Amino acid sequence: MEIEYVLPTEIEKRSFEIIGKELQDMGITLNKEQEPITKRVIHTSADFDYANTMRYSDGAIEKAKELIRNGAHIVTDTNMALSGINKKRLAEYGGQVHCFMADEDVAKEAKERQVTRATVSMERAASLNVPVIFAIGNAPTALISLYEQMTEGKFTPEFVIGVPVGFVNVVAAKELFLNSDVPYIINEGRKGGSNIAAAIVNAILYNIDK
Repeated sequence: MEIEYVLPTEIEKRSFEIIGKELQDMGITLNKEQEPITKRVIHTSADFDYANTMRYSDGAIEKAKELIRNGAHIVTDTNMALSGINKKRLAEYGGQVHCFMADEDVAKEAKERQVTRATVSMERAASLNVPVIFAIGNAPTALISLYEQMTEGKFTPEFVIGVPVGFVNVVAAKELFLNSDVPYIINEGRKGGSNIAAAIVNAILYNIDK
């Protein structure tokens, strides 16, 4: 392959052009509303499988935009996702990003109860007195904790981005919300990650006025 010389400011634009062309060559046409999100996930991962495995509940994207416009906060299950989310853009609408996973009291409680830090973190997030979008990219137990709180009548999440990666309980945890009434953006199967969770949030933020 020949080297393609692209100005630094044009690299992202050129990347999305390539993604669009390759999807076209595969005969894949994305839903117009979902397209910016799915393409950004592909851009982040260089993995075209996401074109076939991303799932959106009815009206999910507009619901997420509405929540953000009304000052919703975002809770993630990793500091990596927290770092990747465009906090300045979110702050324009009054939102903040939280991750409780590294808090000492969360680690202490998780050890005492013999549960994961993600479980305790989701319980902490439920006590925030603002609408919350959950962006889960690593821990399936975070999704399981949210679902258990919901079925026990303790807390119902406003919106779930569920893209944990891995092997243990990952697929089953995602399916809990695929079969729920909670608005969601979820990637079916084992793939995902903190970078994918952040990419989904950013795609929503970058297209919030469109």
